[in-house]
Amino acid sequence: MEGAGTLPEVESTSRNLPVETDVIANDQSTSEAASRGTLNRSNNRSALKRKRGSSTDSKSKPKVKRKKSKTTRTPRPNYTIEEGEDMLLIISNVNQSDSVWRPKRKGRKKNIKKLPKKKGQGKITETRKTKKHVRTTVIVDTQAQGSDPDHQVEPRVNVSLSGDDTDRWGQRLPVEVLVNIFQYVVHRDGAVPFLCRVSRVCRLWNDAASSPNLWRSVTMGFCWIEPGKSQLPKTEMRIKNTVNWMAQNRLSQLREFSLCHWKKNVDYVVQALSESCPQLSSLKLSHCTGVTDKAFQSLGSHCKQLECIDVQNTDVQGEGLVTFLETYGHQIRKIFFSYGSKSEKLLTVISKGCCPELRSLAVNTNLNTGFSQLAICIPALQIGCPKLQAFSMMNVMPRLKMIRNIPTSTPGFPLLEELCIATTSMSSFSDQDLNSLLHGSPRLRVLDLRGCSRVTPTALSALPCQDLECLFWGLYFNSTSVASSKNGLHLLTEKWSRTLRELDITNHAFSEEDLEIAMGHLALGEGAEALRSLNLTGTKLTSQALRLLIGHAVALNYLNLSSCRYLPRGMKKLYRGQEDIRQLLDKIE
Repeated sequence: MEGAGTLPEVESTSRNLPVETDVIANDQSTSEAASRGTLNRSNNRSALKRKRGSSTDSKSKPKVKRKKSKTTRTPRPNYTIEEGEDMLLIISNVNQSDSVWRPKRKGRKKNIKKLPKKKGQGKITETRKTKKHVRTTVIVDTQAQGSDPDHQVEPRVNVSLSGDDTDRWGQRLPVEVLVNIFQYVVHRDGAVPFLCRVSRVCRLWNDAASSPNLWRSVTMGFCWIEPGKSQLPKTEMRIKNTVNWMAQNRLSQLREFSLCHWKKNVDYVVQALSESCPQLSSLKLSHCTGVTDKAFQSLGSHCKQLECIDVQNTDVQGEGLVTFLETYGHQIRKIFFSYGSKSEKLLTVISKGCCPELRSLAVNTNLNTGFSQLAICIPALQIGCPKLQAFSMMNVMPRLKMIRNIPTSTPGFPLLEELCIATTSMSSFSDQDLNSLLHGSPRLRVLDLRGCSRVTPTALSALPCQDLECLFWGLYFNSTSVASSKNGLHLLTEKWSRTLRELDITNHAFSEEDLEIAMGHLALGEGAEALRSLNLTGTKLTSQALRLLIGHAVALNYLNLSSCRYLPRGMKKLYRGQEDIRQLLDKIE
């Protein structure tokens, strides 16, 4: 039974073996298929990625970022300005131990930087704001406060600009240095339009150009307008606004002002200046029209320091200037006007003593107006202006007149230094007129009598002045009836050979002997080395007299020998400079 019982089990096991192997085989086949599927999927994904990458590469390439060029920024030095007598000393207060400011690095987050301490200083902090490019340094002095904890010390704050603007050399200059540089340009070219242009460069230059010291003397010309066209209302309003702004913001310390070629709004400009410039001392209106009484009324009520008025070649309407001299003439020291319908009234007001402090008086006329005569009472003028130092009547013939209750004998002009009675035509000014003017003028230095053909050398030699420096006595007109002296020039050169610096005797018919004696006095006199200018046009100068003169007048730099018929050819011309005159001397010898 046991044997029969065991056999079926063996058979069952033998029958079951192939079933298990089939299951194992099936399991292996499924695992291999799964592994192949995963491999295929991974391969497909990598292929898709390659395709996508190749498509994107073929379509567009990545942009390359350009690197910004690095700008080297130098720190702005700190200066200390010490003003001396004739220069400005610029002393740097930056030591080697001080930290040097550098541009902000990329990725830097700290905004507060501690600077090293100096002796006598406490904490030093530096704050930078990158947006506005402002660096502020606060320095607290610990020695000054001592040991007292309640003692408060105000910090000294130094603000300096940094950024692209500081790269320019003009931005790093101190304001004092810029002001001194601008002063040279203003002295040569004027304040306008130079200061108006440089003020638009930057803030530093604007601060320097706004210095009131640079705006003490201003000349303002009118803008060009096309002939036949008037100014637009908007343009006229802009001009008025500009004048108002300049008067209020720039011309607070104005001393001298000139207005040239203005045809409109002259009264407006004068009123704006007089209200904003109380220190105005000199006013010049040249070639202007439309000046009325309002301008002079505003000057009288606001400008108490006004001393000089120049209205030459200007159309003054009404009696404004006459009224101004009658009311405020005591403060006027210089007055210049042109010949016109109001000239005689002005001279009458001045002769009455309305301007007792007058130092300079000038009356002129245009060269193209022709012959002009002006009645003048010399004794009354001498009494009314005892301090007169310069008197000029250019191209105007003085016609002497007498006034009742005026004494004929007066002390003259005791302080007179310059007299000009010049004209381009024949003058009727005689020896008697010259004596009435200069009989009491021992300080005369400059005498201009061009065109006065009736004045003789004898009357000139009798003048009380002993130190005459300039004598202009040329005849600049064509006439055959000129009654010029043949002799007497040697009297003048003998008297003033020590002090004479300039001499003009154009077209005077002095004899050859007289000229030789006169040139000898100039050459052998004490002032031969100081003679600078000599005009001998149209005279009878000889080569011998010329050689003697040039050999001793070593400082001579102007010599006019045009139309000198007694000189050889090639010498009758104008010589400028000492080198040309030396070459002339070599040619003569």
